[in-house]
Amino acid sequence: MGKVIFIVAGGVLGDPAFLRRQAAEAAPAALIGADGGARLLEEAGLLPTLVVGAMDSLGADAVARYETLGCRIVRHPARKDETDTELALREAFAMAPDEVWIWGALGHRVDHTLANLSLLVQGAERGIEVRLVDAWCEVFLVRGRRVLRGLPGQTVSLLPFGGESAGITLRGFEYPLTGAAMTTGHPYGISNRLAAAEGVIEVARGDLVAVRYFRPGAFPGEEVG
Repeated sequence: MGKVIFIVAGGVLGDPAFLRRQAAEAAPAALIGADGGARLLEEAGLLPTLVVGAMDSLGADAVARYETLGCRIVRHPARKDETDTELALREAFAMAPDEVWIWGALGHRVDHTLANLSLLVQGAERGIEVRLVDAWCEVFLVRGRRVLRGLPGQTVSLLPFGGESAGITLRGFEYPLTGAAMTTGHPYGISNRLAAAEGVIEVARGDLVAVRYFRPGAFPGEEVG
């Protein structure tokens, strides 16, 4: 896995116990709270290493408390071009990680979710694996080739990102492809499934955004028997 950094944004965290378990397993080199994401880290029983942002979601008292606890604070003006999550990602990149997992980046506001999806490109440009994670799923960008290890039956949806994606080959999936293309407005890559413990995704041109649900056949908002 290499060096991993966790960022927690201010969106929907989901089950804080899941974040806590993942932190124990991945042993991240740093825990970065993107403004109000610092509170979500605390809800999971974790202390941020660094808090980044305008601090308008935290307030002066909370910021002072984090400083007292030894957290590094990087303040930015409220009027800025970047989101707090992008600023946190910039700090993470400066630590030379192999992977960055961004939590609290999905749900609530669609505009923020789309903005967070666009941050995946920054990781691909640097050769750093960036993924958006919650208790249900992970979202990541495929550029070139990706080997996906998981459980047979896990749902994996693929969509073109930033234009047409071509030369798409899928192996180890219920619906395989060879040299296919995906275009915006024709989302036929939704709800594929891993047919084995390992699937291979290849794309010769363009990017694919992938959504992998951790529990086979289980999705947010649905009752599981």
